Amino acid sequence: MKADMPIYDTRPWEAAYGSAIARELPLPRYRNLAELAASACERYTEKKAFTAVVPNGMNGSLTYRQVGELSDAFAGYLREVCKLQAGDRVAVQLPNSLTYPVVALGVFKAGCVLVNTNPLYTASEMVHQFNDSGANVLVIVDMFADKLAEVIPKTNIQRVVLSGVSEMFPAIPNAIVRGVQKVWSQVLPPIPPLSIPVERIKTALASGKAHQSKAMGYWKDVPSSAVAALQYTGGTTGVSKGAMLTHANLMSNVDMVLAMGKSHHGSDECVLTALPLYHIFAFTANLLSFFELGGHNILIPSPRPVQNLQRAIENYPITWITGVNTLFNGLMNEEWFTAFPPKHLKAAIAGGTALHHAVAERWQKITGTRIAEGFGLTECSPVVTFNTLVGKVRSDSIGVPVPGTEVRLVNDENMPVPHGEPGELIVRGPQVMKGYWNRPEDTVSILKDGWLYTGDVAVMDADGYFKIVDRKKDLVLVSGFNVYPNEIEDALAKMDAVLEAAVVGVPDANSGEAVRAYIVKNPEFAGELTKDMVVAHCKSLLTDYKIPKSIIFRDELPKSPIGKILRKDLKAEVKAEFNK
Repeated sequence: MKADMPIYDTRPWEAAYGSAIARELPLPRYRNLAELAASACERYTEKKAFTAVVPNGMNGSLTYRQVGELSDAFAGYLREVCKLQAGDRVAVQLPNSLTYPVVALGVFKAGCVLVNTNPLYTASEMVHQFNDSGANVLVIVDMFADKLAEVIPKTNIQRVVLSGVSEMFPAIPNAIVRGVQKVWSQVLPPIPPLSIPVERIKTALASGKAHQSKAMGYWKDVPSSAVAALQYTGGTTGVSKGAMLTHANLMSNVDMVLAMGKSHHGSDECVLTALPLYHIFAFTANLLSFFELGGHNILIPSPRPVQNLQRAIENYPITWITGVNTLFNGLMNEEWFTAFPPKHLKAAIAGGTALHHAVAERWQKITGTRIAEGFGLTECSPVVTFNTLVGKVRSDSIGVPVPGTEVRLVNDENMPVPHGEPGELIVRGPQVMKGYWNRPEDTVSILKDGWLYTGDVAVMDADGYFKIVDRKKDLVLVSGFNVYPNEIEDALAKMDAVLEAAVVGVPDANSGEAVRAYIVKNPEFAGELTKDMVVAHCKSLLTDYKIPKSIIFRDELPKSPIGKILRKDLKAEVKAEFNK
């Protein structure tokens, strides 16, 4: 091996841990996630666990004791009323609401497997996920119950439970929210007649209450190696696949998250959860980690428009915010946020997509706190690396591997690459999934000799800090030169007149591929943004072959439910355009 090759076994990143972060994970404290939940409810009892806040500020809350009792009742409902057995799958299709943690934790307490499902899925997407997972019971928000008539006959779903956004709110706020949804917004469709039982969550919990004392009996023998959740992923590259995340996977990732933030944890943490809990980022970082910590979770059912967060940020002592680049950028374009940033805030956590340097820098100026960027993927429960919250800020970095995690960068020949050279990031650790549900060929293609191959291209410096260059599949090859869209998007983000940007490659007769930039203008910018201005700006920061050859202005860019800009949708447009 060459002298400049990284010696990964020395773990150069451990120096960044200092005295604040443990080198190794603690010994497992719980047998499974049900025991984690039961322990937290016993320790924190009357502390508020969750508060759901709608845009006008109306809200409802549950204490840890209430969450414990209600989730025990839901476990009883699944096992005694629905007649499910350990290992059976329960699909949960809910936005952030008080029902979500009750149901998710209840699924674990029943010894069943949680199948998180995006509420915005189309009928065909629902059918695929329910059939692929073999789900027996569906818990769905009533706003989208009109899809059931098409979906249910094509699946093996045996029972449906309906819940509202304002479920478990006090009577008057709940009645007002429901009235607005039904009369003003008209977003509550009639429930279609189905051949299977359909009931409200209130009824399900009432019928399960008689059996809640049996809950511990359901989960006490569930091993940590059992699958806890099927988290679907890979829809951007083909058919969506269910990552089998075990109780051990998720519990170890909770320990990793808590280890990285320990220096900033107190006894009364309050986390803003605008990202959907059905997404693995918020599921682990917000729901599970802050539940173990005894934190108060402020749930936002719908974070769009970003003004929906105003009452929650103004009315609660927010100490942590998790989000993606677009969320942080959007908040900083709101006058109410910049004039009165949250005064209790300790830090923000960014993931899901690259955090632009300009966004991180501006956030620190406005809030006086840093955004700690991390990196993860569904198959890793999800956290792999994290920026430390102590010491010098490393801009444009996803940080260092979390405790208990090994990371390497390899070339196409599977050999380690030198420091500073790009290579595919591969991961080994207790948070790595068991495999893909019923897809052994896909599992073998990504899991090799205990290492998970992420498909992400990164570089590592001599101190063990990593930086994502881009997805291998998103590379743009211009006259034989690798162009990484993240780099160009970050350059564009430095323009005050640019609100959002996305970069993809387009066919080019001379260079093979050329760079195209899609840009959303910042409405706050005084003056007209032109293509010439964009090109001039890029020329000041980038070499010639990286400068966008075509620029398209848009009113908005396609995004995932967590606000991640979807390059795949733009690439599909390009493919259709050039295949005419």
